[in-house]
Amino acid sequence: MITGNGHSNRALTEAEVRDLTAEALAQADLTGKRVLVIIPDHTRTAPVPLFFRLFHELLWGRVAALDYLVALGTHQPMDDAALRRLVGITEEEQATTYAGIRIFNHEWADPATFATLGTITEHETRALSNGLLSLDVPVRINKMILDYDHLIVCGPVFPHEVVGFSGGNKYFIPGISGQEIINVTHWLGALLTSMAIIGTADTPVRRMIDRAASFIPTPRLCFAMVMRGEALHGLYIGSMEEAWRAATALSARLDIVYVEHPFRRVLSVMPKMYDDLWTAAKGMYKLEPVIADGGEVIIYAPHITEVSYTHGRVIDQIGYHVRDYFVKQWERFKDYPWGVLAHSTHLRGVGTYENGVEHPRIQVTLATGIPEERCRRINLGYRDPATIDPDEWEGREDEGVLVVRRAGEKLYKINKSTNRQVNKSTNRQIGKSAGRRGE
Repeated sequence: MITGNGHSNRALTEAEVRDLTAEALAQADLTGKRVLVIIPDHTRTAPVPLFFRLFHELLWGRVAALDYLVALGTHQPMDDAALRRLVGITEEEQATTYAGIRIFNHEWADPATFATLGTITEHETRALSNGLLSLDVPVRINKMILDYDHLIVCGPVFPHEVVGFSGGNKYFIPGISGQEIINVTHWLGALLTSMAIIGTADTPVRRMIDRAASFIPTPRLCFAMVMRGEALHGLYIGSMEEAWRAATALSARLDIVYVEHPFRRVLSVMPKMYDDLWTAAKGMYKLEPVIADGGEVIIYAPHITEVSYTHGRVIDQIGYHVRDYFVKQWERFKDYPWGVLAHSTHLRGVGTYENGVEHPRIQVTLATGIPEERCRRINLGYRDPATIDPDEWEGREDEGVLVVRRAGEKLYKINKSTNRQVNKSTNRQIGKSAGRRGE
């Protein structure tokens, strides 16, 4: 059973959110239980402070424990000040009003963090991946979840380049999971391509994530949010799969922008919540479907000076390439982290690799604080951000130029009902054999 409400044309009021939350928590009967709330980090737009206050108001004094775990995946840990900003409290409040509440980073770099809960067998991975992968995958999850009686996943749902839509069980995998299942699910998404997956609810990657999460023995409740900008338009509370599914329906209406024709150049203006290219790459993922063959996306983020705080060393070695660059040279690349290979293909986009020559469909250019030499070395274009004034790019849609402010959360797609012949070569490239990897 789902408790929830959502609107395309208005945000939920705080009173509505409180009533929905109170109703759902009462039905969950958490009295006397140890509760762990799993939340996103700063790279997701969500009213985490609102829910932090509501959970304290409605649960504190009734539950045996009320703690928080930030689902970092492999993002950088947050310091104490950043964690307080994330949940909207001051240092004084943390020491007084909320003194009994602990907030943890997911310590993904420490092997002692994890417990192995099960294994997705070779037979299962073959079935779940439609034959693209064939290997046993251990499912390692942050063992903290075994110390609690009930888990609450509280986070937003957006179109997502790897899994289709974010949220739900994705807060477990990759949110607080080990590297093996992260690598396999991300590489599966790369084999299928972001263009084929993004904005689709039912995908092979989602099915694999749901299967991995099924090993978790702890009862869990999902608070799935749908945002429009910084406003909460939808809240669905229930089982991990049902609440998430309800949220995807509203997200598909709010978070997908349909345009009538492709653009030859797109300027993705990235907000500062993305602090490296690894996270700011969403400015490419979410715009790729509306860039014309031979066109260009410019990721405009003068504040970004690093490719990836976590994976930059590996990216410097492999660069950014289309999927088939790796697939057709698998012996050369198979021992690199598959999740990083996947990120590489997602940022570079659809393309081909034939007879040793790579042909990306579009050009990806960085207008960031990353030096030109490094951009060229990792196979991306460079433009001095000082030469770009986004205001001067506005209003040029008729010239084939699109400016997207606060890029990274809304997905842009072609309205196929009025333009069914767009990017035929893109469809051909997506349809090419992805190959069988992991056998």
